[in-house]
Amino acid sequence: MNNSNKQNPLQRIIPHLADSHLPGREKPLKLAVIALLTGGHILIEDLPGLGKTTLALALASALGLTFGRVQCTSDLLPSDITGLTIFDRHENGFRFIKGPIFNNILLVDEINRAMPKTQSALLEAMEEQRVTADGETYHLPDPFLVIATQNPSEQVGTYPLPESQMDRFLIRTGMGYPDEEIEKLIIRSGSIRDGIRSIQPVVDHDQIIQGIKSVKTGIFLSEKLADYIYTIVTATRNHAMVQTGISTRGGINLADAAKANAFLAGRDFVLPEDIKELAVPVEAHRLLMRPGYESIDREGLLNDLLTKIPIPLS
Repeated sequence: MNNSNKQNPLQRIIPHLADSHLPGREKPLKLAVIALLTGGHILIEDLPGLGKTTLALALASALGLTFGRVQCTSDLLPSDITGLTIFDRHENGFRFIKGPIFNNILLVDEINRAMPKTQSALLEAMEEQRVTADGETYHLPDPFLVIATQNPSEQVGTYPLPESQMDRFLIRTGMGYPDEEIEKLIIRSGSIRDGIRSIQPVVDHDQIIQGIKSVKTGIFLSEKLADYIYTIVTATRNHAMVQTGISTRGGINLADAAKANAFLAGRDFVLPEDIKELAVPVEAHRLLMRPGYESIDREGLLNDLLTKIPIPLS
């Protein structure tokens, strides 16, 4: 194991974007990159106008990846996302028209405004990384990242994601308001959307694929830290306010996210701090509360549990 000072190309993405284009957005940027490196997806729950679309566009540009966007509405059909088969009179046969999901990075705005049937089709494609239409299977591009957004304050005409489907997202986070000075700077400068479109790629496709491979096979997680994750998982299952705690998949996701965090820090081994840093964004949305405790802050509950669980010594 080593802790090399040599920076891998993907480490440059976050400071490059945060310094030049997305000041004060280091945390959601980092979480989105972690989701990409682990083959997961990210749900951003926050109010409109806080830069969710800008973040997705900037990330796609800096990574040199294709970008698609879907604005969810109540009449959105599964085929509007995945694509559909049409009859081509010129070719006298059927052909498949790919939907926006066939991009490396797909922004799904206000996912809770789509009908459950459309949500399910999207989440199934996310899980399988492929689309099946009329008996034919079409593989999605690699890498593939869905950045879905949800407005937590406006629920009229929405279809909230069931808990079982929330579990399909590796990470849930928010954007939050920028710090005072940064927000004043943004207000003075105006919209930066045009500048985002001119961002040049910082890495190439091969470097991204190599980074994903390194996270999967090149980062060491010790037995002690696997035990630490298991202790966190079982603590949620045994909590008096929690009806359904973190699943085994949730434990695997936390291990994967911790490995990606170590990779971005230039290490080939996981530290307890990696796990503790990622536990809330990876796990809090997976907790299903008992009746009467639905209003409890799940992030606060998980943070409280983390303070009570001893951190293993390296």
